[in-house]
Amino acid sequence: MARIELCNLEKSFGAVHAVKDLSFTIEDGEFVVFVGPSGCGKTTTLRMIAGFEDPTSGEIRIDGRVVNDLEPRDRGLGMVFQSHALFPHKNVAQNIEFGLRMKNVPPEERVKRVREVAEMVRIGHLLEKMPSQCSGGESQRVALARTLVTNPSTFLLDEPLSSLDAKLRRELRAECDRLHQALKRTFIYVTHDQEEAMTLADRIVVMRLGEIVQIGSPMEIYSNPVNYFVADFFGSPSMNLVAGEIVQANGTARFRSASFDVALPDSFKAAKAGAVTLGIRPEHVGVTLGSGGDIELPVRLVEPLGKDTLLYFDAGVERAFVAVTEGLGMAEIKAGERIALSFDRRRIHLFDGDGLRIAGAR
Repeated sequence: MARIELCNLEKSFGAVHAVKDLSFTIEDGEFVVFVGPSGCGKTTTLRMIAGFEDPTSGEIRIDGRVVNDLEPRDRGLGMVFQSHALFPHKNVAQNIEFGLRMKNVPPEERVKRVREVAEMVRIGHLLEKMPSQCSGGESQRVALARTLVTNPSTFLLDEPLSSLDAKLRRELRAECDRLHQALKRTFIYVTHDQEEAMTLADRIVVMRLGEIVQIGSPMEIYSNPVNYFVADFFGSPSMNLVAGEIVQANGTARFRSASFDVALPDSFKAAKAGAVTLGIRPEHVGVTLGSGGDIELPVRLVEPLGKDTLLYFDAGVERAFVAVTEGLGMAEIKAGERIALSFDRRRIHLFDGDGLRIAGAR
């Protein structure tokens, strides 16, 4: 296993500052996911760790040793790329053993290790096939096996599932998690898919514009986003975010927007009056068929998903206000109906004009 430290890491491409003063430690055996929108610097960071890009400044340490000047092959790391990058003229077994052949591993040992890793990723029956005869999911397993066979201390995975369909992504996501549990190695995974990050990571590193925005466990990131960007990026459907203001009256605080007015928890009663954005996740919005609730809004769209139904409400802005409800009866609601909604006050977030979360109820 390996402990990896990034110390004031920076990378510029001419005038473009791709990674800015990144400092972060990945512990032995940890599964860390770098996540963020395209262009946020996550792949550049991974490539610097792998040795494919040279940092403009800062240090990369593996088990306390500075590796900035080491070649990729000397770092003891294994990389799985976004594209499978398999040799089309070699069969699956030959593709997997390629790294061992480059290291002059004896043929008998190569055969043994190829069979072991092929069984580990469940492609033992594919060893004689050519890459063109493999499906997308099978090809990705071959790419994983090719990295596994070299026995690296750390696995670096650069959006390895992005080209697969949803069902295959779920299957191989589970495969990555199983391999991490079985191998007990350090995994560093890059993705723009927040669902992958939530399901795989021990810790998530959220990046934006070359900087780290927040680091934490999946539930810390989801439940306590530090700013508007993280709140909006995580969750499917996204957090409801409504612009408005805090109004203080008679020792209590209320949130007022163009379309509704709702009481805030006591923990916000000392919050400064002024413009804010209210955030609440769709699953923390209760739906009442009848009177009651905190607010009433007209239904814009009903989206039945089987067990759950998504209700989209008109909150007077372009972006609909969403509630997740259980039960097939909710699917019978029609667009245009006014429905009573109640908020779980413990789950209300407020963000100031700079997008930072205002401390409040938890």
